[in-house]
Amino acid sequence: MKKVTLLFLFLMVTASLVFAGAAVAAFGWTETDHNFGQITQGKPVTAEFAFTNKGAAPLIIRKAYGSCGCTGVDYPKQPIMPGASGTIKATFNAAAVGTFNKTVTVESNAEGGLVTLNIHGEVTK
Repeated sequence: MKKVTLLFLFLMVTASLVFAGAAVAAFGWTETDHNFGQITQGKPVTAEFAFTNKGAAPLIIRKAYGSCGCTGVDYPKQPIMPGASGTIKATFNAAAVGTFNKTVTVESNAEGGLVTLNIHGEVTK
């Protein structure tokens, strides 16, 4: 019984050391909120959200999508290595006049998993 208990404790300590040192990816954003100010109705505008992988593992963006069909998103499909940079582009095409607040959700293997980017402004004729 003593040997089984000691073996179990040894395995638990070993497993915790292995998982504690696991490398993770981490976003470092230059901005997560973009104000377009006044834009013209029907003319698409694009915000570029630059980031750096501040983690120790490759950063993989699984998908990125807008909160509505009026917001198109372009993002890197290849892993971003530690220390490397990338850009997520959000293109908004306004159909209605008035203020707008839209989001882009980024799903990745980074700490926290989800990141929300914001775009807003006012559409004029």
